[in-house]
This record gives sequence, structure tokens and C-alpha cells, in this order.
Amino acid sequence: MTIEILTTVSLLLEPFRRIRAIWRRGARALADVLPKGLYARSLLIVIVPMVLLQTAVAYVFMQRHFDLVTHRLSAAVARDVGALTDLYRDLPRAADDSRLRAIASERYRMIVELMPPQPLPPRLTPRFYELLDPLPRALPSELADQIREPFWVDPIGRSGLMEVRVDLGFGVLKIITRRSLAYEPNAQIFIFWMIGASIVLIIVAILFLRNQIRPILRLAAAAEDFGKGRDLDFKPRGAREVRQAGYAFIEMKRRIERATEQRTAMLNGVSHDLRTILTRFRLGLEVLDESPERELLQADIEEMKGMLESYLAFARGDGGEPTTQTNLRQTLEELRDGARRDGAPVTVATSGDLNVKLRPLAMKRCIGNLVANAQRYGQCVAVTALREGRFVVINVDDDGPGIAPEHREDVFRPFLRLDEARNQDQGGSGLGLAIARDISRAHGGDITLGVSPLGGLRATIRIPV
Repeated sequence: MTIEILTTVSLLLEPFRRIRAIWRRGARALADVLPKGLYARSLLIVIVPMVLLQTAVAYVFMQRHFDLVTHRLSAAVARDVGALTDLYRDLPRAADDSRLRAIASERYRMIVELMPPQPLPPRLTPRFYELLDPLPRALPSELADQIREPFWVDPIGRSGLMEVRVDLGFGVLKIITRRSLAYEPNAQIFIFWMIGASIVLIIVAILFLRNQIRPILRLAAAAEDFGKGRDLDFKPRGAREVRQAGYAFIEMKRRIERATEQRTAMLNGVSHDLRTILTRFRLGLEVLDESPERELLQADIEEMKGMLESYLAFARGDGGEPTTQTNLRQTLEELRDGARRDGAPVTVATSGDLNVKLRPLAMKRCIGNLVANAQRYGQCVAVTALREGRFVVINVDDDGPGIAPEHREDVFRPFLRLDEARNQDQGGSGLGLAIARDISRAHGGDITLGVSPLGGLRATIRIPV
């Protein structure tokens, strides 16, 4: 019994699930179409309700007031046309036609002419923009209620006049009158006023929103510059909430700088103390006699010194260096010359504008770590740098064994070495790639690993300019 109840409830809920799924798909499709920026979305929030309100007002005015007024005016014109038709149909043929024309002109403001019998013209087809005009619908309907004879009407009014022809059998009664007698001309003025007011309101909204969005963009730019280590010239502006966010950002920046200063001071103290101990070890070894054990201890001390420098560099993050305009081409050439002095072949190729604002020593260390890593596991190293739009891309290629795709992110973890992928007999602390990625991300970029055209590993640095 319980299973049957659950099955029934599930069947009853199935239409709601489908409706919910359709709603979600529609919402996702609409989100893909709508703009993503705050400025454009704010404009939509302001403009869409205003357009909907104006459309609703125009529809009510056109469908209710404008149609009602037009039908009433058309009914009055139709009654006048019906009265003239009855006079011409019922009076004797020898009646004074000039007197009737004078009455039509003075009383009804119409020009009347009795023409010989002839076919009525074909019905006119209104053009597209004239379909919104209610007069071509209202006047024929009112004339049909007042006149029994066949008639033809031209309510388009290209010259401000309209024409009505009535087939009396013995002749065709032609009536010409002003279109304004059956039409409310102020409707177009109302529509134009609404459109003009909407344009003015949209311009005001655009100018106002630009002033409101600009402080938010400045706050985002200041946060990005702070993340890249650049000097800030930021003062909170704009609305109260935006200024509050700006002051919170400034306070957060101060706390981060204080924490960084405290950590740097602590690391400097630790570095001084450890180097003092290593110096004592080295001095102690100097008084010992030459022996294989002494050489091994000396090598261990040098290795400890190198590891200590790597740990401190990784923990410090090179965050204290200011950003300056740097020529990356010159930096790469210096790295190439240094590698050649050590006997390692490195080729450098550059293209495009490589003048970038960054921390020169930190970036040199970042690229140098990648080059040293490539030299350690490969025989041939190639460095290329080029400009791609708003980014500078630096590739470091080697012909070594490479790294499997599933391990390419793991090698950026501190103190991790992939013994299966690299030679485990080589030295190193496992911090070279971690330091390089930390430096590149401090510049707003990143490092990715891939397959090199040389057959080994390709390390790609991509930083924004």
C-alpha cells in the first residue's frame, strides 16, 4: 500500500518536475544572453521597467482613449454623410443641387459632388505603419451603420483630407472632408512625447549609473594592482556602501602589509641565527685535518645553506620588491649569458613589445628556476617570449623525460619531487616550481606545464600587462 501511494505521489509530481526543469533551462539560456557586467545589468534594471510602463500606458491610451475618441468622431462624420445621402436620394432630381452643396459646406464642412453612375474604386490596402491607425477600421464600420447603399472610403488621408463615395444607383455621391473631423491628431504628439521623455530618462540613467559604477571599477583595479604588488593611489569615492567597501579594502591592505612585515622580520631573524650556526660549523671544519669525512661534512653544510636560502625565499615570497618597467628581452639575455658561463646551452627567442611593469628580480628568479629545472633534466633548453594581446607569454622548453599529465599539477606543491618522472639522484629542495608559480601568480598570471616541441617538458608563464 505504501509503495502504491509513493508511486501515485511521484506521478503527480512529475509535471511539476518537468516544469521546473524547463524553467531552469530557460533561466540558464536567458543568463547566457543577458550581459554579465554590472553597468549593463543596472541599465537593464532601469530601462526595462520604464519601457514596459511606457508600453502599457501607450497601449491603454491607443486601445481605450484613442480608439474611443476616434469611433465617436467617426460616428459623427458617418451621421453627416448619412444625412447628405438621404437628402440626395429622397429629394427630386430637379432639386437645387447648389443649395445642397452650400448646406454641406457651411453646416457639415464637406464638399459634395454628384457624379454620373460609375463603378466604385477598389478597396485600399493600408501600408504597414498605417495599421496602427484606428481610423481605417472605425470610419467604415460607422458608415455601414448609417448607409444602406454601397460605399467606398479612403481614410488614409495623405493630404489631410479623406474621401467617401456612395453609389445611389442614378449617380455616385462624392464627399470630401477633412480627416481631422474623424481623427484625434494629438495622439501622435502624445506618442512622440513619450518617446522623447524615455530617451531623456535613459540618457540621465546612463550618466548617473556611469558615475555610480566608476568607483566600483576603481576599487576592483586597486585590488588587482595590490595583488600584483603595484603602488596604489586609491581613495574611496561614490555611494556610502561603495566607500565603506573601499575603506574596508584599505584596512585589509594595511593588515596584510603589517603581517608581511612581521613575517619578513621573523624570517630575517631566523635566517641570521641559522647562518650564524652554519658559520660556526664551517669554522669548526676549518681547524680539522683534511679527510674524506671533512669533505662530506663541508658538502652537507653547503647543501644546508642552499636549502635554507630556498626555504626563506619561498616563505618570503619576494613581496617587498617594488614594480618597475622592465625589458623582459634584456632579462632573458642575462639569464642566457649566465647559463652559458656555467656551460649549459640555452637559446632565447623574443618577439613583440616586452616592456612590462613587474618586479624584475622576482620575475628573473621565476624564469631562472624554470631554466634551472630544464637544465637539470634536459640537454637542450629553449626560451621564447612573445606578446599576445594583453598578455606576455614565456615558454621554457627542454628535451628531458617530461612529466605525465596527471602529475603536472602535483609538482607545484612545495617539497614534492616526482621520483618516477625525474632523476632522484639530482639535488634540490623541491621548491623551484613552487616559488616560480608563487611569483607568477603574484603578478596576476600563472604557470602551466605541457608537452614541449623538443620532446620534453614545456613550462609556460602567462602574465597580464
